[in-house]
Amino acid sequence: MPVSNHKRVPRRTHRLPKGPHGGIELLLIHSVENLGHQGDVVEVRPGYATNYLIPQGLATIATEHHKRMVEKHRSKLQAMEKAQQANLRKQAAEISKQSITIEANATEEGHLYGSVGAPEIVEALKKSDIHLKIDQIRLEGVLKELGLYTVNFRLASEAEGELKVWVVPMVGSETPAKS
Repeated sequence: MPVSNHKRVPRRTHRLPKGPHGGIELLLIHSVENLGHQGDVVEVRPGYATNYLIPQGLATIATEHHKRMVEKHRSKLQAMEKAQQANLRKQAAEISKQSITIEANATEEGHLYGSVGAPEIVEALKKSDIHLKIDQIRLEGVLKELGLYTVNFRLASEAEGELKVWVVPMVGSETPAKS
């Protein structure tokens, strides 16, 4: 039987602490939507912990020391969280006052040759120096006709708003202006 010169690489010696339900117990450093708020101890699947939450800096291992530190600073954390939420609500209110215009190629009846979706809305907002991500725009479907639309957006769980989006014919296109 041939002898292999490959050395076996040992696995990590430390294991992540198991929670009461068999998941991994983590302490959230930042609030994570649909999981918990900053300072919460949560139990998640091992892959979610090791592949996303810990590497992204959103959570850390929930040791007794970390839990004590959070309890000691909980009022500060809550004040910071409230200030951040108030800032996001203020930002959402400012964005809601905006109205953006998107030019698109359309037929004489007002049907678009393509469609207007979240990427086009985000790009139009950037021109107004408003920076949202595509997943923050809440569309029920793409916009396929000329007109005025009310589009929902969400900055955080408690910071949402509506934005007016005008889809107009491209300048120089053959679409006649409706009177």
